[in-house]
Parts: sequence; C-alpha cells; structure tokens
Amino acid sequence: MCGIVGYIGTKQAYPILIKGLRRLEYRGYDSAGIALLHNDNLNVYKAKGKVSDLVQFAEQKDIEGTIGIAHTRWATHGEPNQVNAHPHFSQSEELAIIHNGIIENYAVLKEGLKKHGYTFSSDTDTEVLIQLIEFIKKSNKVDLTTAVQLALNQVVGAYAIAVIEKGQPDLIVAARKGSPLVVGIGEDEYFLASDATPIIEYTNKVVYIGEEEIVTLERGKGLKIRTIGNVEKTPEVMQLEMTLSQLEKGGYPHFMIKEINEQPKTLSDSMRGRVNIDENNITLAGFIDNKEKFLKAKRIIITACGTSWHAGLIGKYAIEEFARIPVEVEYSSEFRYRKPVINPDDIVIAISQSGETADTLAAVELAKSKGAFIFGICNVVGSSIPRNTHSGCYTHAGPEIGVASTKAFTAQVTVLTMLALIIGKEKGTISQEDYLKIVYELARIPEKIKEILKQDKVIAEFSKTFTYAQNFIYLGRGYNFPVALEGALKLKEISYIHAEGYPAAEMKHGPIALISQEMPVVVIAPSVGMYEKVVSNIQEIKARKGKIISIVTEGDVVVSNLSDYSIFIPDTVECLVPLLAAIPLQLLAYHIAVVKGCDVDQPRNLAKSVTVE
Repeated sequence: MCGIVGYIGTKQAYPILIKGLRRLEYRGYDSAGIALLHNDNLNVYKAKGKVSDLVQFAEQKDIEGTIGIAHTRWATHGEPNQVNAHPHFSQSEELAIIHNGIIENYAVLKEGLKKHGYTFSSDTDTEVLIQLIEFIKKSNKVDLTTAVQLALNQVVGAYAIAVIEKGQPDLIVAARKGSPLVVGIGEDEYFLASDATPIIEYTNKVVYIGEEEIVTLERGKGLKIRTIGNVEKTPEVMQLEMTLSQLEKGGYPHFMIKEINEQPKTLSDSMRGRVNIDENNITLAGFIDNKEKFLKAKRIIITACGTSWHAGLIGKYAIEEFARIPVEVEYSSEFRYRKPVINPDDIVIAISQSGETADTLAAVELAKSKGAFIFGICNVVGSSIPRNTHSGCYTHAGPEIGVASTKAFTAQVTVLTMLALIIGKEKGTISQEDYLKIVYELARIPEKIKEILKQDKVIAEFSKTFTYAQNFIYLGRGYNFPVALEGALKLKEISYIHAEGYPAAEMKHGPIALISQEMPVVVIAPSVGMYEKVVSNIQEIKARKGKIISIVTEGDVVVSNLSDYSIFIPDTVECLVPLLAAIPLQLLAYHIAVVKGCDVDQPRNLAKSVTVE
C-alpha cells in the first residue's frame, strides 16, 4: 500500500519526486525516502514520518540530478523508522530500490544470501530483494534489467518496484506483479508511479504496466517492456481522464470534506449517459453486452472489502428485490481462502474504488478459474480489476484522495442500484410503475444531497458534544443496516472512536446492555421502510437514557421528538434512502474527528489502497 514514484528526463528530479510523494501520501505516511543519481553519486535520503519530514531532512544535502526514485511507506515488514524506510541500498550501495508489496518468501531468500556473505541492516523484505538482484547481477555478470528479471523469477509475492544503479544515470528498471504501476510519457522524459495522480500535472499519456512485466526507461532509447519470462510486449498508450484540479483541495481544509461536498456532481457523473429521465430508462453498456448472462444467472456473488463491501450489501438488497436473483456478499479476504463453491453460471461482481485491492483481485482470479462471469465495479480507469474482469461499469466518481471513502461509496451504490433495476426490468420482475418511479427518484438524488449538505454547520456544532464518547452504536433496518455499518466504519477510521453498526432489531439481543446516558446511538429512521418498528427500537433506547442522534425524513416529528439531535433528509423511495442517509453520517464522523484534532485525510495505520494482504 506504499506509494512509489520515479522520474528520468531533462528536469531536476527532486521537486518532481517530492510533489509526486505528496500526491501519493494517501497510500502511506509512516516514512518516506528518495534516491537521486548525480555526478556518479547515488544519494539516498530517508526519514521517519511524512513527506514533510523527508523534505526537512534533505535540506542542505545534494539533491541535484535528473533521474531518481522515491517512496512513501505504509509499514508491513519492520516498524516505521528511518532504517526500514525506502529506498534500500544493496550491500555495495551501487543499487537502490523502492517497493510496494510483500515478498512472501523473503526469509528463505535471506538465509540463502547470508550464506554468500550478505548482511542486512533493516527488517524489511525489500532489502532482501535488492540484495538478491545485486547477487544475481554480479555472480552472472549480467546487466541490471536481466538481473531484475532473473531475481523476480525467484520471488513469491506481490511487488511494484523501481531500481536505479550507480554509474547508470540514464536507466530506471521497474516491474510489477499484484501491485499497481503506471508510466507517464512526456517530452524526452518519463514518469513512474503507483497511480496516475503524480503524473497528470506533466502528461496525460500513460502506459499501465501489466502483471509480471518489466519496463526499462532509458534516456535516449525510450520505453521497453518485457515479461519476466522474457517475452517482449508492445506498450499500449492510454489517455488520462482526470484533471489536476481534481487532485487539489479547492479551498477546503481537507480532501474528505471536499469529496463529501462533491457527491451531487459525482452521482450526476455516475448517472450521465445511463439514466435517461425523459424516457424513464436506464442503460448500462456492461449489462447490454452481456445481457443473457445476467438473465440466466442462478446466483450473483458480490466480493469486496471495507466500504465497498457495505455498498455490496446494499446492492444485494436491491438485486434480490428487483431482479429476484439470490445474492451472496463476501469479504474478498475470506472468499479467496475458504474454498467457495463457484459455478460457471454464477456472476461474480467485484467492487473496488482503486481497482487494485489485493484480496479482491485474488478473488477475481479465483472466480475466473472456476468459469464464472466476472463483472467489475471500479472508479479508476485502466486499473487492474477492470483489466482482469470480463465486463463492468466505472463509477466515474473522480479521484478520491481522502483515506475514508465517501463519494466512491455513494457512486458504487448508485451503479449497483442501476444494475438491479435494469436486470429487473429485462426479467420482468419489477413492475413498470415501480421501475419508472425509482428511475425518476434516482435522477433527483443529486439535488436532494445538496439540501442535506446545507445542514453541515448544524452537524458541525452538535458534533462537539460527542468528542467525549468512547463508543457509538449505529442502528438501521433493511436497506439502512449496511448504512449503519458504513457510518460506524467512518467514525472508527478517522476519529478513533469505537463504533459498531447493528440491525436495529438485533439491539435487544445483546447490544442493549451497553446503552446508558454515556452511549450515543445513531439511528437511521426514514419514513419509508419499517418506520414503526424503528420507532419502537428508539423508545427502548430512550428508556435506558441513551443519547439519540437520528436521521429522519423531512417533516418527521415522532422520531425527532424522541431524539437528542436530528438530521433531516428529503423523502425518497426506500431503496434510495442509503444515498441520502450516508451523507449526514459522513459529515458527523468528519466533524467529530476535526474537533478531536485527528488527521482526517491520513488517519493512523490506514492507507487508501490496500494492495497487500
């Protein structure tokens, strides 16, 4: 989940690499480092902490050079400190490497290298890899590219790496397997990064490096790709859709609040060209091209992690209600290891914001090997999941920089809802009246979110009351149970307050024992769905002096009178309430975290894209 960046060209590399690290810092911020080639010197500077700590450390040092690599770390092997920070030297200090991923057989490789006299200064698996590359290079008397190729044939695990060599000021060698890597093509220059965010400022032409591919970026000779099996590949140049302005805060104090406020636009973008309100119709190319597979499916399996898993739960409710197809929602990390039963007539829907989630990618490969049809729902164009699925649908939420997902979640729910509706319509399992009503309401969701966002200051004010809390409970029923789970996750992620989401009716089967005047309870209680039953649950909480924050439909007086604080959402049909109810829960978590002084965009121990197990 680390971020890597590289540059070779005519400009000074240091400012480009540092700016790139800042753009990638959402991928890891335990430590950072940079390696530069200048006047036959290979200079490596590293610091514990964030990129700003690296900049401070590098002051007054030689930062010259037009070629370099840099890294921002989310620790896996070895604690976050300067020694374990990347880049790592080889023993001779003639090679330097940066690495995102995990080398699973590092211990075996390390023992073998020790027998050849190699010693190790860090606790990382990455240092083992660069020592192996050097050992192969010297013992076989081969060039750097060949040494990398031979070394990777001995490696078990995931990697995106970049290597530079002292005395080779015109060459970067990089490779990937299981971890993302993209090359930007400029004028007489190349950029290398974990994703396109550090590249878009300089060029919109990119090449996504494929599985088990090695790329050489050589000054004056261009870009070459070969597999670790030594098969030459022709680079496929693609054009980026993102803009630089999407990567800036735009006057907001944090990316998270910017992205919360972007949701009216992002959901409009998700629906653009797909929801035709004049004809009351939904069109999804990924469905149309594979219509028969969906109509004949006996079962749908949704696999995802974290917030995407919560979106998948809402998708289950919608698909089962409208399409009448049984749906299972699986954590990718469990699905890939528990020997699941997968049939050729199953459809597996893989959901991932980044398109690089390691466990979800592995689940995709497992399902493909069993003959299932794989449909991807992803935000990042050209990422691994879209490239490895049979078909799919982009969410078009735009770059999401805040570690706690907000706009990606609602975009995923929107796409899943559209998919459920279109399957149901084609199967005839949803009435025309209900279909038209939901399509009509779906098109109006962005404007209704704008109304909710007007309550931001109110939510910010009463959020101050709850910074004392050690625990929260979130309750919802039906479509809103997954929203309760997502609301609890947001609070945990950024405020470090323990929170749990429950089906409201399950409260009396255990969690009610926790209710006291010190326990805030967030209840999602719209007027549609099981309203009366939720009111009953609220009365049980009130009788035990719990502090109630309710999400209620505009005009509600029953629940709002029972609550200590209420947030109002516009009326809509039941299946679309999650798109509205999620917004105040995102705002609540954000403002509590801000008042507590937490690092909202980069919460401790978390990274945006989980590209390692």
